[in-house]
Amino acid sequence: MIAANKDESLTDRQTELLHYLRDYQRENGVMPSTREIQRHFGFASQTAAMSHLRALEKKGIIQRYAGKARAVVFPADLDRPEVIDIPVYGHIPAGFAVDVPQRQDGSISLDIKTLGVGRNARTFALVVRGDSMIDAHIVSGDSVVLEIREPRPRDIVAALIDGETTLKRYIVRNGVPYLKAENAAYPDLIPVQELVIQGVMVALIRHAR
Repeated sequence: MIAANKDESLTDRQTELLHYLRDYQRENGVMPSTREIQRHFGFASQTAAMSHLRALEKKGIIQRYAGKARAVVFPADLDRPEVIDIPVYGHIPAGFAVDVPQRQDGSISLDIKTLGVGRNARTFALVVRGDSMIDAHIVSGDSVVLEIREPRPRDIVAALIDGETTLKRYIVRNGVPYLKAENAAYPDLIPVQELVIQGVMVALIRHAR
């Protein structure tokens, strides 16, 4: 149950319904249907469930969107950021590829709207070491957040190239993929045997120095 004081403007039944809505959303990720509300409270019809929802809406406790199933939100939650914890797997070279084992080293918390990824996106973070991506404004000490998905040409990626890991731009030329640095001092990296994309960069975090 939610640990909140009862709103004096609500009836006992409305308070029970509010608690049920919050508990159901927390456990299932969506709101209950009117049929589920009817069954839970033993209402004679779905119309009775709808009547109680309308009463909560009139009092500003919930908002409903016409024509959409389970479309109930709590106004107080509308501007609340949805924060996810992203695991940090150590460092990644932004230089020549090297063999670096990756182990989780803490996590960072970010709002998914700011991050620009879906709720179910598979993400992780790495700390950059090296200067091969400075022309893309990625410098040593920055953290890059990556999403596990298929890359598009010119995406910045964490890649395993012939058994070694690096952060570079993903390029495809004449159907052949390779990695390109954003620093003229570094050569292109063309795979001899394999090129495995481990993640596509979706955000850059620069810590105050």
